[in-house]
Amino acid sequence: METIQHVEKIRKFNRYYANVLGKIDQEIYHKPFPLTEARVISELHSRNGCTATEVREKLGIDRGQMSRIVQKLEEENIILKKQATDDKRQYLLFLTDEGKQIYANLVATANHEVGKMIQDLPKHDVARLTGSMETIESIFAKETPAQPKVTIRTFQPGDAGFVAQLHGTLYAETYQFGPIFEYYVMKGLTEFLLDHDRGELWIAEVDGKPVGSIAIAKATETDAQLRWFIIDEQYQGLGIGKKLIETALQFCKAQHYQHVFLWTVNILGAARHLYSRYDFRRTEEKSNQEWTKTPIVEERWDLDLTK
Repeated sequence: METIQHVEKIRKFNRYYANVLGKIDQEIYHKPFPLTEARVISELHSRNGCTATEVREKLGIDRGQMSRIVQKLEEENIILKKQATDDKRQYLLFLTDEGKQIYANLVATANHEVGKMIQDLPKHDVARLTGSMETIESIFAKETPAQPKVTIRTFQPGDAGFVAQLHGTLYAETYQFGPIFEYYVMKGLTEFLLDHDRGELWIAEVDGKPVGSIAIAKATETDAQLRWFIIDEQYQGLGIGKKLIETALQFCKAQHYQHVFLWTVNILGAARHLYSRYDFRRTEEKSNQEWTKTPIVEERWDLDLTK
């Protein structure tokens, strides 16, 4: 019974997605390159120098149709055939310069149409959508997707602007914070850049792209403040928050701080959960009516490093 339910759910999804895909294809593929011909051109771009048989088997095209497509594309100077050096009976297919330009145009059109389809979706929904697609693909391909490379580095020129921009964008889109919040972040970053004695700012990168940050700023000789802890929502679930927190706390211990504290807001559930895991304890609350249209609660969390 459970198997039947799974089958029905898969078929239901297939019908829905086929309808979505059909609408996309209608916008992207048009004369003189209908869907099948466009797929052949795309396959030749990715496997330049393959045989017609390899393309036909990969795309599930019957022999007669493939022969007609190859003949048409060759006559229109989109592809050319070269005899294989190791087997004179085989001919390899290549895109001509004109064919490469046609492929580029197809990609540009496809990107434009798919971009229109997702332009009104929130960033976190787009991330969920593409992640689910990768999961489906990996399951049927019986492959494990390549794990993104996460690195943590100290800040470089230009990083302060990235940190301020990420705060402003994410908090505005997700929590409806106003511009005064971004000003608050930029003001603090400016002060930090002028004097970061016994402090540090780290940037998290995924495959070389900045996606998050955290900082330690000196409060007193014995106390440090954890600041600007943020991760782009598209990259959550990769353990980045854990790496950033541990990097910051290791720095505090190396600098012989005895105590570290931070300020956050009560609506940041994931961050507050992470603070709890590292034994931070909430010690103070205050109302904030500057950053959002409705009041929120700021919270101070403290950690004793001497225990």
